[in-house]
Amino acid sequence: MSPLIWKRSIGALALCLTQLVASHVGSLTSAHLQAQEFPKGEVLKFSFDTSTIYPGSVRDYWIYVPKQFDGKTPACVHVNQDGIQSDAPAVFDRLIHEKKMPVTIGVFVMHGKVPARRPDALDRFNRSYEYDGLGDEYARFLLEELLPNVETQKTSDGRSILLSHKGNDRSIGGTSSGAICAFTAAWERPAEFSRVFSAIGTYVGLRGGHAYPTLLRKVEPKPIRIFLEDGSNDLNIYGGDWWMANQSMERSLVFAGYDVKHSWGDGGHNGKHATEIFPEAMEWLWKDWPAAVSTGNGSPQLQEILLPGEGWKLVGEGYAFTEGPAANAKGELFFNDVGKGKTYRITPEGTAVEWLADSKKGDGQNFAPDGRLIAASGLDNEILAWNSKGESQTVAKGFRGNDLVVNAEGRIFVTEPGWDGKSISKIHSISPSGEDTVVDTGLKFSNGICMSPDQSLLYVADSRTHWVWSYSVQPDGTLSNKQRYYHLHVPDTADDSGADGMRVDRDGRLYVATRMGIQICDQAGRVNCIVPTPNGRVSNIAFGGEHFDSLLATCGDKVYIRKLKVKGAPHFLPPVLPATPRL
Repeated sequence: MSPLIWKRSIGALALCLTQLVASHVGSLTSAHLQAQEFPKGEVLKFSFDTSTIYPGSVRDYWIYVPKQFDGKTPACVHVNQDGIQSDAPAVFDRLIHEKKMPVTIGVFVMHGKVPARRPDALDRFNRSYEYDGLGDEYARFLLEELLPNVETQKTSDGRSILLSHKGNDRSIGGTSSGAICAFTAAWERPAEFSRVFSAIGTYVGLRGGHAYPTLLRKVEPKPIRIFLEDGSNDLNIYGGDWWMANQSMERSLVFAGYDVKHSWGDGGHNGKHATEIFPEAMEWLWKDWPAAVSTGNGSPQLQEILLPGEGWKLVGEGYAFTEGPAANAKGELFFNDVGKGKTYRITPEGTAVEWLADSKKGDGQNFAPDGRLIAASGLDNEILAWNSKGESQTVAKGFRGNDLVVNAEGRIFVTEPGWDGKSISKIHSISPSGEDTVVDTGLKFSNGICMSPDQSLLYVADSRTHWVWSYSVQPDGTLSNKQRYYHLHVPDTADDSGADGMRVDRDGRLYVATRMGIQICDQAGRVNCIVPTPNGRVSNIAFGGEHFDSLLATCGDKVYIRKLKVKGAPHFLPPVLPATPRL
C-alpha cells in the first residue's frame, strides 16, 4: 500500500470512528425525536470512574427510562456501546408503546479513557482495548461494575432504577468496534446477554475478532439471537475487510443453527443504514418475548456427538480441586479431590460418595486390566495401585506424576511435567513388572495422556503450548516418531491452551480438556468442535457408564456428567480399530 493510500485509509477510519462515537449522543434534540407522538421516556446522564477492571478509567453513560416503567417491576435492559446511537430512545418510545418490545431501560455507555496526569500529555483511550478484544473482561465490567452502578441511580421523580438480571431480558448492541464488543459480551456470558444488535461489526484482525467465524462453527451453540447490519462499501484496510467479515459471521451463524437475521446495504463505515433499520432489528430481537431465545443444534460434527436435549448435569460441588476421572470395567466412575486428598465414586443414582478418605493426594489415575486403580500420588511422589478394598501398593516411586494411562497389556505411561518450571519434563513408561523407564523429554509441561483406540499411538498434551504430541508405541514400551500433531485453539486471554486430561472415543476422536472447554479433534489432528462446561472450567474428562457413553468432567470445585451419542474407548480393554480418518 502506498503512503498516500495508507494515510487516506487511516484518516478515513479515524473520521468514521469519530463520527460513530459523537453523532448520536445529541440525537435527543433531533427533529425526529421531537416529532414522535408516543409517551416519551427520560434520559439521564451520569459518570463512572471507580472501575477496578479498567483501573483509572472514566466514562459517561446515559440511562433511558421509558414512561411505562413503574418503579416496582424490574425492567428489561438494552446496553449500547459508544453512547446513544440510532435514535434509540425515540425508537424505544414507539416500540414499547406498540408492545413490540417489553418495557426496557436503555444503558448507553461510552468507552473509558485514563486521563493524563499532565496537561502536555495524552489521555489513554481504551476504546479498542475494551471493545475489540476477546474474552470476558468487558462483560464482567458491565455485570460487576456498571450495571450495579446504574441500579444505584434514581429517575428524576425519585424512583429507583430496577433492572432484570435475567439474560433473556437483556439485549446489547453497538456499531463497529462497539458491535463486536456487544457480541463478545453475549458470547462470553450468554446467560446474561441473549440478544445482540451488530452494525458494521469489526470482526477483523485488530485484536483477534477474525477468529469468530471459525469459533462459531466449532463451539456448541449458545442461546444468542443476533441481528447483523453492514454495507458493501464498508472498510477494507490493514485489519481486514469489514464487508466480507460480516458475511462470514452470518454464514457461520447460519451453519451453526443460530437465530440470526441480517440487513445488507451498500453504505460505508457509518451509522446511516444502522439507524434506518434499528427499529426493525429491535422488534425482531425481542420477538416472542418472554419466550427464551432458542439454541441451534450446531455443526454436523457436533450432532454426531451430542444428544439433543441432553446437557451437563451436576454430580457434586464444593470440592477443593477435582482431577483424575476414571471408569472401571463396569463403567463406574471415580474422581479425586486433590486438595482434600479424597477419592469419590459415583453411584448409579448419579451422586458422589467417598471411596478413599485418604488418597495420598491422588491426582491423575486410570484403571488397569486387573481392576486396580493406578494413581499418581502427590503426597509420596509414587505411582500407587489401589485394590477394591481401598488398599494401596507402590508401583513406582521417586517422581511426582501428573496424569497416566494404562494399556490392555498393563503397561503404564505417566507424565512428569517438571512442576517447578526448571526441571525437565518427562514421560515414563512402566512395564507390568514395575520397570520404570524415561522414554521422552523436552516438552514444556507434559500433562494429559492417553492412547489411540487401537493403542498404537500415545498422545501427550503440552499444556504450555497449543499442541498435543503424538508418538508411536513400540512393543518394548519405548516411543518413536514424535510429532506435534493436534493443533488446539488458545483463548485471547491466555498464552497457551492449558491442555490437560484427554480421552478418545471408539471412532478415533480425541477429547482434550482446555481453557476453552473440551476441544474435540479428528484423527487428522484438527479441532472439529468445542464443548464448554457450565462453569467454564475443566481439568480432566473420562468416559463411563454402562456403555461408556457418559462423559465425566472435573471442573475445579464442581463435577459434571453428560450423556453422549458416542462411546469411549477405555485402554484397559482390548484395542479398537476405528475407521480410516477423513483427510
